[in-house]
Amino acid sequence: MAEFRGLGMTHYPLLAGTDEHMAGLLRWTLTDPDIPAHAKDPTGWPELMRTEWGDDDGTTAAAGHRAALVDNLHRVRAALDAFEPDLVVVWGDDQYENFREEVVPSFCVLAYGDLEVPAFEVMNARGAPNAWGLPDDTSIVLHGDAAVSRRLADDLIRDGFDMAYSYRKRAGAHFPHAILNTQLFLDYDDAGRAFPYPLVPITVNCYGQHAIARRGGWARFADIEDETLDPIGPTPARCLDLGAAVVRAYAGTDLRVAMVASSSWSHAFLVDKLWHLRPDTEADRTLYKALVGNDLERWRATTPAEIVDAGQHEMLNWFCLLGAVREAGLDLQWSELVESDVFNSNKCFAVYAGT
Repeated sequence: MAEFRGLGMTHYPLLAGTDEHMAGLLRWTLTDPDIPAHAKDPTGWPELMRTEWGDDDGTTAAAGHRAALVDNLHRVRAALDAFEPDLVVVWGDDQYENFREEVVPSFCVLAYGDLEVPAFEVMNARGAPNAWGLPDDTSIVLHGDAAVSRRLADDLIRDGFDMAYSYRKRAGAHFPHAILNTQLFLDYDDAGRAFPYPLVPITVNCYGQHAIARRGGWARFADIEDETLDPIGPTPARCLDLGAAVVRAYAGTDLRVAMVASSSWSHAFLVDKLWHLRPDTEADRTLYKALVGNDLERWRATTPAEIVDAGQHEMLNWFCLLGAVREAGLDLQWSELVESDVFNSNKCFAVYAGT
């Protein structure tokens, strides 16, 4: 009989950069001419945001934010190592990487073998140095097992999920950074180069109506005024059900399966009602309270409209995890929500294990 472990973490791209660049997204947002001046004025910002911004545009606070994130990543990695998994299933969003105009599935199993991937594509694209001081062209090997991933896709289809699958990354596009950064950050001290476990990635269309409309990323308000929205992504309830189905797929095996939700929670650049300046922390606190209280029904009741309103698009990865841990009978052993206004998103970490 299979054994399971559940883990939650962030793949915040700017953690791979230096402190000087960690608040770069907010700095860019503040140059949007269509954001009202009063919203940009730090004197009207919440206390946490003013404190983090300080007198150097967030550079000093970045060191403390990095320390908190890395400490929690180390705790998640320690739980992973103690479990000694045979494979690591990762739910991560696709941000206009494999999912483009030609086809946008709800979920996709990446049935890849070992793959050498540039480690710092996101930071290089921003013209920013990486936090490790390594050459820009550094690459890491993501270990995979194509046969195992194909089998999972087959089992999920038999269980009622019309699962897409991929045998090759899209040419000319970045490898999905939600998956890449999972390895990079779980092996933070070695910049992802010494991570030993094979990954079974499942990419999720977390961006839904903004997947193509905003190319899974940042947008100026002038650009979104008349945008043509895409169909919504998978519902939160469907993501919970997928997580449960993954557990069923492995339940009859003798494998030790770690399952990882890889994403931050509310993202400032997705919260239109707050002018893309800070995340919807109150919405995150509501779901976090339900997480620590084991109130899965509150999560299941969450609507796609609520997800979009709060900029919680990427949290669909966490919905998959919570469905999985409930199906596997795992209990929350430890969790922490690291809140931030200046560094784009609140970041949650969690470890689930059997009793």
